[in-house]
Formats: sequence, C-alpha cells, structure tokens
Amino acid sequence: MAGSYVKFETPKEIVDKTKELLTIAKDTGKVKKGANETTKSIEKGNAKLVVIAEDVNPVEVVVHLPALCEEKGVVYLYFPTKQELGAAVGLSVGASAVAVEDAGNASALLKEITEKLGKTSGSEKKSEAKPEEKKEEKKE
Repeated sequence: MAGSYVKFETPKEIVDKTKELLTIAKDTGKVKKGANETTKSIEKGNAKLVVIAEDVNPVEVVVHLPALCEEKGVVYLYFPTKQELGAAVGLSVGASAVAVEDAGNASALLKEITEKLGKTSGSEKKSEAKPEEKKEEKKE
C-alpha cells in the first residue's frame, strides 16, 4: 500500500535494477541508510540517487524527501516495501529511505536508472524553473 507522499509509480523493471544497484553499491560504493542519513546526503549534495520505501508509517518520516530531491536536482524513486529496501542494502530490518552516494562497481547501472527516471521524477523541470522565477521577482 503506497503512502500519500508517493508521486508516481516506479516501473517493476526499474525496481529490479535498483535492487541490483543497491546490492552492488553497499559492497563496493557508499550508501546512506535511513531517512535522516538520506536527508543529510541530499542536503550536502552527495546523493546521486534516492530510494524511498512506499510503506513508511508515519509518513512524516519521508514526506519531505521528494520535494528536497526536486529542489536539489536529485533523481529519486519509490521501492515497494521498507523490508525489501533494507534487505537490498544488507540490513536485517527495514529502511525507509536510502541514498546512493557512490555506486562503486554499479556505476553503469546507476547511470541507466538515473537517465530513465530523470524525466519521471520531475527533478530536471524543477531545477530549470527556479532561476527563471527569481529573475522575474527581481524585475518587479
């Protein structure tokens, strides 16, 4: 059951590739686990991809992540469950969110996923629109 913060459905093919990416990146790259670590990674500009579980409760834990990703221009996607997301990054418990900072040996997979999702998540549109809005405000 998807939470109210879920803005789009991630195709199963992308979810499968993301699971593979996370499994490789946890061993050969750098992955931040949990909503707090993910938030810090995005704010510092280190996150290359953010994965958010669809079944987080309470939703307040992750509801800010899509907007933050869009603001910072970070591609994000949704994962079916916290348990599956946690397992993909080597945890015995669920993870509400994960940030990939370095994909390690899965760099090609990361590039493929971010290219496919760049348009879906809306991160490109948001980052392009903001500078124009600021210019208009200065004219007034």
